[in-house]
Amino acid sequence: MLRTIVSVSLGLAFSFGAYANEVMTPEKLWQVKRVSALGLNKDQTHVIYKVTTPNVANNDFSSKVYQVSLKGGDATLLEAYQGLLIDSSISPDGSKKLFHKSVQLENILATDRHKELTKANAYVYDDLNYRHWDTWKDGNFKHVFYQDLKTEATVDIMQGEPFESPTAPFGGAADYTWGPKGENIYYVSKKLSGTEYVKSTNTDIYRYNLATKQTTNITESNLGYDKYPAFSKQGQLAWLQMDMPGNEADKNDIIVKAGDRDVNLTAHWDSTVKSFKWSHDGKQIYFVAPVNGTVQLFQVDVNLKGKAQPKIKQLTNGQFDVNGIVAALEGQLVVTRSSMNAATEIYSFNLKNNKLTALTKENDAFYAGLDLPNVEKRIVKTKDGLDMVTWVIYPPNFDKSKKYPTLLYLQGGPQSALSQFYSFRWNFQLMASQGYIVVAPNRRGMPGHGVKWNDDISHDWGGKVMQDYLDAIDDVAKESYVDNTRLAAVGASYGGYSAFYLAGNHDGRFKTFIAHCGIFDLRSMYGTTEELFFVNNELGGAYWENNEATQKAYNQFNPINYVDKWNAPMFVIHGGKDYRVPLEQGIAAFQAAKVRGLQSRFLYLPEENHWVLQPQNGIVWQREFFKWLEDTL
Repeated sequence: MLRTIVSVSLGLAFSFGAYANEVMTPEKLWQVKRVSALGLNKDQTHVIYKVTTPNVANNDFSSKVYQVSLKGGDATLLEAYQGLLIDSSISPDGSKKLFHKSVQLENILATDRHKELTKANAYVYDDLNYRHWDTWKDGNFKHVFYQDLKTEATVDIMQGEPFESPTAPFGGAADYTWGPKGENIYYVSKKLSGTEYVKSTNTDIYRYNLATKQTTNITESNLGYDKYPAFSKQGQLAWLQMDMPGNEADKNDIIVKAGDRDVNLTAHWDSTVKSFKWSHDGKQIYFVAPVNGTVQLFQVDVNLKGKAQPKIKQLTNGQFDVNGIVAALEGQLVVTRSSMNAATEIYSFNLKNNKLTALTKENDAFYAGLDLPNVEKRIVKTKDGLDMVTWVIYPPNFDKSKKYPTLLYLQGGPQSALSQFYSFRWNFQLMASQGYIVVAPNRRGMPGHGVKWNDDISHDWGGKVMQDYLDAIDDVAKESYVDNTRLAAVGASYGGYSAFYLAGNHDGRFKTFIAHCGIFDLRSMYGTTEELFFVNNELGGAYWENNEATQKAYNQFNPINYVDKWNAPMFVIHGGKDYRVPLEQGIAAFQAAKVRGLQSRFLYLPEENHWVLQPQNGIVWQREFFKWLEDTL
């Protein structure tokens, strides 16, 4: 059954002007609709998408599915949609279906090892990789299967191996695909166990032949990440690859298989690829990548024979992020787009005139009823004379004649792009709407400013990057409208580490700090985090290793070593299921601040991981965030 949903008219949007004195609040933020593209219909005339809305009262989410023409127009609500979508899990001849599910291969739970002890809740481990992200390992492994649609018989193509595909913790259907003729299945897996697993980023792409049941590693020579295999309509294989073993933030390149050769299309390009799609005719690959504080759309020519470097062209440019490519058609791309003032919507990109046109406008009427902040790009000179892109977000109805409290935002990662993203936690629109100026520097370690800028944070967590932060806040604080007596530093993950570190190294700049899931003690972090390749790469190795990098990291750059210099209020937030930066980091920091006699507060979220996902917890987080700033700033 189909129902037509009338698009927001200009008259409706204009009518909200009478209420445009309202601003974003934590409660309003959790009314914003979350748009995600599901794919194209089988005729490739419409995009099918899901709109998810938080239900704060029930502490959950509800979703509806719509379709809209690629030519634009009104959206239509779909009561059922599964049969309408292009289904890439079906083999080219239509006889088989790909899927993944968990299979139990190890006895970890006490009830599996001691079956008569039915009420025991113990786990037994002989090696590392015993927990990942927010889940303890229980002996189950995700495997790729195919099903014969006539007989319904299923085959585990990983043949009982104790390895996973999709890859943990965030892998999905993009980790496996049919070969162009359906005779092979290609899948991604990290075929390592225990200690070797947590020390390595070596995922590979494997080819499983249905006739012979033989598996071949087609990326064996590369010891870094190999991910996201995708075929062109002409049968050409491409994937994303990182060369450097153990470095999760290495440059991501597009590789195309040309016979026995692997051709790197982006090796000469000084940036990193986020995701890609083949063009309709297989002559180009479209991709998105961070650049100058945004994420934009690019294309690269698929040049497999000539000696000339493949030509790379930037297709979009503006104060927004092109988050991903949904589909590539002849003359048209379907993409998602966001900005600091607008959550993700779906757009059409015309390849002839390079024009972006909104296909969905789910939140237009909502934003029309708000006074929005102004987002400005500012170039700050670092202490060593380099240009640093810095986003400055001003409160709605900003008045230069007034003075405003100002927040220095400390980005996590540490190699995550600080672009025009729209977050439902670290939401700059919300922060500015509460009367704060937000300063968000693209400090060292962020992609989109050249490979060297991205690499310069490794082994130097407390070095130049900390000066970058101070350079940014000092530059903006020169303005007459910044209240220099009311500066705060706030951040999560590496941003939380930065807050803890700056608390002992800020020369009195900041009046208060907020650290969410921050690293407080690098030694205990090494002993309790689950992905050891990360700390090995970033810190130079284990804390007992005596080399220049580890000596700097665990001594000079360790926040715990500067607690005696903490002299400002500290708000610590941590999730109980955060195994990336374990809970003890937050507990230790809060306890240190309290024993030091500092005004401090601890927000404990027992069921949240490295993020905050539940609606009511999200509102609690934001209310406590702004209450702390009100109390201490």
